Amino acid sequence: MTQSFYGILVRKERWGLSGWARLVVGVTVLLVGWLFLMEIHPFLAVTHRENAKILVVEGWVDQYAINAAVKEFKSGHYEKILVTGGPVVGSGGYSNDFMTEASVGADLLIKTGIPAECVQMVPSRVWNQNRTYYSAVALRDWFSRHNMQFPSVNVLTEEAHARRTWLLFQEAFGRGVRVGIISVPNPDYDESHWWRYSDGVRDIIDEAIAYVYAKFFFWPPKS
Repeated sequence: MTQSFYGILVRKERWGLSGWARLVVGVTVLLVGWLFLMEIHPFLAVTHRENAKILVVEGWVDQYAINAAVKEFKSGHYEKILVTGGPVVGSGGYSNDFMTEASVGADLLIKTGIPAECVQMVPSRVWNQNRTYYSAVALRDWFSRHNMQFPSVNVLTEEAHARRTWLLFQEAFGRGVRVGIISVPNPDYDESHWWRYSDGVRDIIDEAIAYVYAKFFFWPPKS
């Protein structure tokens, strides 16, 4: 280290990246970015079916997912379709079971072609936190109250929400039940080029952050 101007200016020796090292870092960053673009969507929008007689549908899904649920139910040899969900967004909290997403989703399924006797709404009363997890807990408790024994269920939801739904439903049910997941593609954008669409970017960013939170920072109560 050298000084000049009576110690006002100081010259220090430092280490820095060489041109070759900068090239390696740049290529690595580009490669990681490319892998993120290519792999994040199939990771989040996962489908993994189990051999199940019960189909679960998240009641908040849009009509295109309701249509897919009807098709899945009819082609999958299911015995029952259960619809989960808490109070409707914007309702200010729980008031009654018929003001829940479970009720709304069940009505849509019946109107779209599922016999009413095959549809059962299973509402949750939790509306202001961890809605997906507590919808799964409400479903688990509903099975318990009705003394229903089942080895597996398939849960149908939208797009990139699937990975988080799968994680939280399995967390709620525990190891005794095999949880399958079915992701329904959003027809409004091409999932293989999701970054070209505002809806795709919003879905991926929101769900990636939410999944990281659910995976590493969410500890459900032991009760």
